[in-house]
Amino acid sequence: MTAAALLAARGVRVAVLERNSTTSDAPKAISLDDEALRVYQSAGLIDRILRVIVPGVGTRYFDSHGDPVFQARAPEPFRLGYPFKNPFAQPDLERELDAHLRAHPGVTMHRSSEVTGLVQDDDGVEIEYRRSDRTVASLRAAYVLGCDGGRSTIRALLGVGMTGRSYDEPWLVADVVGDDHDERYGMHHGDPDRPHVIVPGRAGRCRYEFLLRDGEGAPEEVPGFALVQRLLAPFRTLAPEQIERAVIYRFHGLIADRWRIGRAFLLGDAAHMMPPFAGQGLNSGIRDAANLCWKIAEVLAGRLGDPALDTYQTEREPHTRATIRLSERLGRVVMTTDVRWAQRRDRYFAKALRDPGKRAFYEQMRYRPPQVYRAGLLVAGPVSGPPAGTMTGQPRVFDSATSSISLLDDVLGTGWVLLGVGVTAGELDAAAHSVATLAPSAARMATDHRLPSGPGRLLVDVDGRLEAEFAAYRGRIVLLRPDHFVAASWVPGHRPALEPALRLPHRTLSRT
Repeated sequence: MTAAALLAARGVRVAVLERNSTTSDAPKAISLDDEALRVYQSAGLIDRILRVIVPGVGTRYFDSHGDPVFQARAPEPFRLGYPFKNPFAQPDLERELDAHLRAHPGVTMHRSSEVTGLVQDDDGVEIEYRRSDRTVASLRAAYVLGCDGGRSTIRALLGVGMTGRSYDEPWLVADVVGDDHDERYGMHHGDPDRPHVIVPGRAGRCRYEFLLRDGEGAPEEVPGFALVQRLLAPFRTLAPEQIERAVIYRFHGLIADRWRIGRAFLLGDAAHMMPPFAGQGLNSGIRDAANLCWKIAEVLAGRLGDPALDTYQTEREPHTRATIRLSERLGRVVMTTDVRWAQRRDRYFAKALRDPGKRAFYEQMRYRPPQVYRAGLLVAGPVSGPPAGTMTGQPRVFDSATSSISLLDDVLGTGWVLLGVGVTAGELDAAAHSVATLAPSAARMATDHRLPSGPGRLLVDVDGRLEAEFAAYRGRIVLLRPDHFVAASWVPGHRPALEPALRLPHRTLSRT
């Protein structure tokens, strides 16, 4: 549904095929990060999504004895415009997405429709599906996005395998209501006797996760109320009707071998599965949608060539692999059942956190892999100046065109952007002419607390964050992709060769 919303926001007609008849009542994913909220902003959904989250303040880690060790927060609060890590209930999110898509004129929802076949040719894809009344229908599309989970039908129809490993340890996950926890952060307890996680939510919801011992339950089994009640007894009393969902499952660290097969793509759990300890399962899928959907829209609009879609896996897979490795490491460190290892871990942190640099490393979550692209739709290689492939932040700015203060993305829009950082109006105009086929919005950024003269939109720093965000690009033209990553930057009059780097169609950009 996120992918559909992103495509529809860019004017692409979308059909959604969903096997189930309604949105899910099962609270599965429980954390949206600031990147995901920024994606929903670009889809025109942010007001809907903000009303179903708890503005979070990170994750608190506890040692073997239940004592707090440190709290992990954002390295730079609100750099992307939103709180860093935010609990929510998946049913709430699904209902908001569903309502948005049903009201959108560019989206057709097909519920109770199970995909059964897929045939591709040079011009499109024919998708066959079965309705709830057992009748068979089909539709034709330019592209197909398989967002259908770890047991993906699309992946199976395409014959794509997955590599990685699964973990044998069973975990019980219980989502309950009527809970007294009111913390705005998740809690990871490194108790080797019973590793567990507690994540409070909205309106008395709370998630509890427990590592099970031998004989307590196996994956795919339905846990009995007695087991759930016993595990939650140290934290609260529980009645059967207060359990929204209780399942036993095991974790996976798997990646699909190919994410693009012709005109079909795999996203989210269909493309990769990871342990939950970094809270990045759904967020990684949203990153997939954010990376791919604008490219599809640009190809359909004729501004990019079809080879641009090959960069989806090129750009996303390295970060996904790194995130899976982080999730696995966090699980080994925090959730160990080895008493001696847990004692060594606790001693290490007791010493390490006395060092300000190490404390900042952990508390600011610098161990998280940055989403930086080394190859893809960007000008890479030995060019002078700051590298491309980084995501820009979203500070608040004063916009001269509207005489108002807004978040940067709301000012610049959701397409290509040409930003002149401390350059003249004439230099920005020349650069805009040279990339006119991308139809970018253009703006200049004031620097050094000055208001330069000249026509055009001017962005003014209001709190120091805008100038800090683009300090490395001072005196340069910056080409921003629709997903807010830097595609290229250059000194006025010295534009690099963008055509091959951006997989542009055969017509070329102007070199003037």
